[in-house]
Amino acid sequence: MAFEANPVRIGLVSAFPPGRNSLNEFGWHVARHLAPKPEVDSVVLYADATDAGAPTPLDKVEAEVCWSFNDVRNPLRIARAVRRTRPDAVLLNLQFATFGDRRIPGGMGLLTPALLKLMGVPTAVILHNLVENVDMEDAGFAGNPVVARLMTLAGRMLTRLMLRADYVALTIPRYVELLEERYGATNVLLAPHGSFEEIAEPSFGTVPGPRKLLAFGKWGTYKTVDVLIEAYRLLIERGYDDVEVVIAGTDSPNSPGYLAGVAAGCSDLPGVTFTGYVEEEDVAGLFSSAAATVFPYSSTTGSSGVLHQAGSYGRAAVLPEIGDFVEVIEEEGFVGSYFQPADPASLADAIAKLLDDESLVEEHGRRNFAAATGIPIAEVLDWHLIHLEPLVNARRG
Repeated sequence: MAFEANPVRIGLVSAFPPGRNSLNEFGWHVARHLAPKPEVDSVVLYADATDAGAPTPLDKVEAEVCWSFNDVRNPLRIARAVRRTRPDAVLLNLQFATFGDRRIPGGMGLLTPALLKLMGVPTAVILHNLVENVDMEDAGFAGNPVVARLMTLAGRMLTRLMLRADYVALTIPRYVELLEERYGATNVLLAPHGSFEEIAEPSFGTVPGPRKLLAFGKWGTYKTVDVLIEAYRLLIERGYDDVEVVIAGTDSPNSPGYLAGVAAGCSDLPGVTFTGYVEEEDVAGLFSSAAATVFPYSSTTGSSGVLHQAGSYGRAAVLPEIGDFVEVIEEEGFVGSYFQPADPASLADAIAKLLDDESLVEEHGRRNFAAATGIPIAEVLDWHLIHLEPLVNARRG
């Protein structure tokens, strides 16, 4: 029984715009590209309740606002919504802090895939990071090494529970290998991140005017812009007087007020702009105007969605040399000018390497564009439908 002859209702559990919780943009692109497919009757979006208002409407997408950040009841609330709306299968767009930045509600939310599977619903997870790749202290989840160790152990238990889903899709080959080797998983699959848009080839050089260094993200834990500000001061001292810094995004939920503090501390410094939250329609212009995208991270949780965005607009990247992060992103085909984390001089050197060589900016932009746009997300979703089809057909009988 093919989906084309009997289209399916696909449930999607995800943060969603205009809310600003983690992975909201990825969830929006999944819904936007999944709903029009001929195999899909409709998408039931199980979205987060936020102060920003109702989920952004899309054709063939039914929004069920049924969970909230840091609510311990999220698994039961989602399960009730799934039982009421009766999708044929559910796809969950997750990372370890999707449901909360507090330990108990955040961890409880990750029980959702196992609960849906227990209900007999075909269940798949798109998992964007692994607990093994999260520095719990640096990311703001633990205040000392003992708590960090306990959090890591709890995270591994939650990983085992998430593996109760019919399958777990990861974007990095080594993540698949790790789950197979460490957890004995037999239902983990490699699925590319996918490019959000089918974008015409951009201009790879630096645009006229001030050369802008763009930092984009949720700031204040392991993603901090202090080192970028200090590196910018060094660049000015070295005579780079046509350079500006654009800091886009908001505070991490773990660090309210962080950006306001940074802004106050660099009020004497010209050429620094804080954009706040960036609406989806403004993302393209923001990246396209940048000479390079800078990633001033002190640790990482795996691959980077922002790097995929930067690559899709042909931007060069300035990246930290952290653990296996370089190897992970280069496996995906990306390249960068690298610096030592928390070292302003090293970051200034890495930025200057690009500023001094326009041909290198273009070369890196082209390579990152090729890495980011190799497989459109619409094709990745075709892959998910292929894997969901036998599960749904078995349930239909």
